[in-house]
Amino acid sequence: MHGNLGNILILMSVAVAAVWLFKRINLPPILAYLFCGILAGPDLLALFENSEDMEIFAELGIVFLLFSLGLEFSLPKMLAMRHLVFGVGLGQMVITTMVFTGLAILCGLDNKAALVVGGMIALSSTAIVIKQTSDLGILNTPRAQIAVSILLLQDLAVVPLLILVPLLAVDSEQSLALAISFAFLKGLIVVGILMSVGKWVLPKVFSEVARTRTDELFVLTTIMVALMAAGLAFSFGLSMALGAFLAGMMLGESQYKHQLEADIRPFRDILMGLFFITIGMRLELHSLPGQIHWALIGLVSIVALKVLIIRISAMIFNLDKKDAWAAGLKLCQMGEFSFVLAALAVDHNILSSELGSLLLTIGVMSMAITPWLVDKSPEFAKVISREKEFDASGLEQVPNQNSDISDHVLIFGFGRVGQSVSRLLKTEAIPYMVVDADPVRVQESQSAGEPVYFGDVKQKDILRAVGIERAKLVLITFDQHEKAKSVIQLVSSLYPELPIVVRTRKDYRMEELLDSGATQVVPEILEGSLMLVTQVLQLSGVPMSRILKRVRKERKGHYGNMHGFFPGETTELDYVKQDKLEFMHAVILTNDAYAVGKSLEDLDISQMRISLRGLRRNNTELPDPDENTVLQVGDVLVVAGKPRRVESAERLLLEGH
Repeated sequence: MHGNLGNILILMSVAVAAVWLFKRINLPPILAYLFCGILAGPDLLALFENSEDMEIFAELGIVFLLFSLGLEFSLPKMLAMRHLVFGVGLGQMVITTMVFTGLAILCGLDNKAALVVGGMIALSSTAIVIKQTSDLGILNTPRAQIAVSILLLQDLAVVPLLILVPLLAVDSEQSLALAISFAFLKGLIVVGILMSVGKWVLPKVFSEVARTRTDELFVLTTIMVALMAAGLAFSFGLSMALGAFLAGMMLGESQYKHQLEADIRPFRDILMGLFFITIGMRLELHSLPGQIHWALIGLVSIVALKVLIIRISAMIFNLDKKDAWAAGLKLCQMGEFSFVLAALAVDHNILSSELGSLLLTIGVMSMAITPWLVDKSPEFAKVISREKEFDASGLEQVPNQNSDISDHVLIFGFGRVGQSVSRLLKTEAIPYMVVDADPVRVQESQSAGEPVYFGDVKQKDILRAVGIERAKLVLITFDQHEKAKSVIQLVSSLYPELPIVVRTRKDYRMEELLDSGATQVVPEILEGSLMLVTQVLQLSGVPMSRILKRVRKERKGHYGNMHGFFPGETTELDYVKQDKLEFMHAVILTNDAYAVGKSLEDLDISQMRISLRGLRRNNTELPDPDENTVLQVGDVLVVAGKPRRVESAERLLLEGH
């Protein structure tokens, strides 16, 4: 153990660096872990001579992954999408498995190995596709919904595949059908036991645990339930992953679902990372030069055939062909569970280590190109289907520039905010026109008689077509910061005198929008706080004239007095925002503080790139302290600025450096 400590530290360091690097180049962490495994494998660093201990922990990663999958498995959602899930999804799974099983048999594999290969290739990466579509904001589009329905069916198919692989490895006189029948009977017993426990026992257990308000006990109970369910399934000769999945399913509809998922996620992510590292160690680099041409052929064949099969499955159920092509391009990779099945098949000697390594190489390459394919799938689908405009049929495009409408408000983006603004404009008889890039929303709005048109506001022709030269105001409501900046720059360059009002949820990026040319930026959080303050002041007896004056002053000063807040233990911040949000911090000057006896002018606080929000002395606030104010022991300086600058300023005030 002591001998492996250094190797473990090396592996962890490489993992941290690799995950950071892969994230920077927009590749999924799974590939980073596989890369670490390849480096640690026997052909390169050879960090571990015996990896059995690691593989035991890696198996626990699969258990927790399936438990999380069970928690996220929504029976109501599946029933709501049943026509897509059990139509296109089932069709894709069956056809893809059959096609690649047949191709594998033609390539010389036996029936059992071919069936495993077909099942592996039929699966896609739920984690990568869902995250990428969510980040792009296209999760609710028809093409994404087709992809989600197929992924739901694939997630459901993982469980029988995990059961089937060990059964295929059984070398006995009994038939495979008989083995599957026994496994099915055992599965029914396990399901019955777990469902009974889930209905009568677990709710009372978690209710009692929740009353203790002890986070550690809740986490321990969650881990215990997942492992006990896995152990129960294993004792019946079934996959541990099946038991964990069933345990997750029976807890998925409980009130504790989200807390359970949050508790299990750190263990799942760490152990899953370890699992994919062990998978990477299986890659045989010494055989890669002789296999690379087969890997490239396999990659092209898998991508092309999976896209085509999804298109055929969608055609059977009369779905839009362009949406089908786009969904196929999103799902043409191999998934994370493909690696699980490959490892299981190699362990049970169904697949050779060389073939497992080849499939791993193809899977890694297919996942590496997935983010790019998801991003470009609409454009490729448009080309393949030979359609000029996305979902153009039935959508009224922007009117030509000879329209007689003038002195109107242009609304770019017709989400909840844009629709709320349009209703109030309508009550005041102020003409408006809307441009939106969501075809479903445009179709719904046009059917209701709204002046909403389909188009991309980053194009000059679209702006001119909606009469921007005759508009009185442009309102940007969509919450896409980079796109908003580019639209602001385009509009202000074409029509410098035209007022541009921008809605944003990110108040820490207001200055970027103002610098791009926005006339007014309205941050939702700060504006909501301002309205709340208005109500409080009015109910406190402050005259409305004074309230309105103060509100106008805050808006004119870009909400200067409302920036900055005191962070607490429960403040949730991501690493990106920490460099942009403004913190407030109280610095207490002790006897040996550097700033004691010095004036504010001597300290030159403005050079620290922070602002002084207040100075308290003897529990009394000094109003508007000037630069000649000399600081004393016990003074409290309230400073505001970005976190790192606040920390530097505190060190300077207390230590002098």
